[in-house]
Amino acid sequence: MSKIKVMEMIDRPSLGGGPKAVLLLAAGLDRSNFDVSVCSEPDGPLVRELGRLGIPHRPASFGRKHWRENVAGIRRILREESVEILHTHGGVAGFFGRWAAHKNRTPVIVHTLHGIHYLHYRNPLLRRTYILLERAFSRFTSKLILVSEADGHEACRHRLAPESKMAIIKNGMDLRGLPDSGDSGRMRSRLGLTGAAPLVGTVSRLHRQKGVVYLVRAAAQVREACPGVKVACAGDGPLRAEMEQEIRKLGLEDTVILAGETTEALPFISALDVFVLPSLWEGLPFVLIEAAALGKPIVATTAEGNCEIITDGETGLLVPPRDPAALAGAVIRLLQDRNLAGRLAESARTTIPPRFSLSGMIRKTEDLYLAAWGRRHFS
Repeated sequence: MSKIKVMEMIDRPSLGGGPKAVLLLAAGLDRSNFDVSVCSEPDGPLVRELGRLGIPHRPASFGRKHWRENVAGIRRILREESVEILHTHGGVAGFFGRWAAHKNRTPVIVHTLHGIHYLHYRNPLLRRTYILLERAFSRFTSKLILVSEADGHEACRHRLAPESKMAIIKNGMDLRGLPDSGDSGRMRSRLGLTGAAPLVGTVSRLHRQKGVVYLVRAAAQVREACPGVKVACAGDGPLRAEMEQEIRKLGLEDTVILAGETTEALPFISALDVFVLPSLWEGLPFVLIEAAALGKPIVATTAEGNCEIITDGETGLLVPPRDPAALAGAVIRLLQDRNLAGRLAESARTTIPPRFSLSGMIRKTEDLYLAAWGRRHFS
């Protein structure tokens, strides 16, 4: 059998959850069956990492102002690359990519929702519009992938696609080559930490979904209970200016560090004494699996994707979203009770990563591709 030409597509070339999934799939798919390339906006950490790995990349525009030109440009890429399976990731790429692939008569179109973000939009009209769009696009989508059981349930409840077209494939990580203590020390120095000052932090895009503002608000209470503590966030995004303003308003300039986007998420996590994920909603966050594998005590919110990874009191502490006091209380508890922190961290390290293996994620995706391709061509 000749190789099937697969293109993974996402709009933002960062290294957040969706782009990380794209990178892992592009690097891990079986090259005896698949000829793999990636399409995204140009110039970003994802593009640079693809170049380092020798994976072909095609730049495209996903700006919303010139949507007709964007669709035409993506159609041209699909045609030039003779793409046979297009796998889009996230809402923006899913809109432009699936439309272009439909117009181009691409044989198989797969879409992954890395969290169903539009279900959390504040504007009910906008929510309804995106639900109706997803239903319409499902008519020419071969398979819709959800990354968690909770998202699968919500997709069924809102009838985003026929159930026969839905599949749940949970995120998985290859955690070989984890950072050592030297990486941790270098990261602490880079953050300007000296001595044994406790470090609490997160790796997160500065977006409303991630709830970083509640971690900032919790920092004042944590500092009062644990003098000298530092709270750091690795990541960037549209709310950076708002976060900076909140830090100044609360007088936390010497406590909270906005470290910016980094390609060294694992060394950053390895430097932490407590890892926090204060999200308002999640699909299935890679970063919790990484923090568990690195043996970090974890505090996370009860966002449904988090609850499929963390068991409260066994592998971490769970608190309600939008509750800075509860978040601070859980962090303080772990900083002050090192026996509890060690027990939860060790339990997370030994039980969570085996449940979310990269090999399992890739095998299930390959099986889905081959089944969809077979139904299209050999039924």
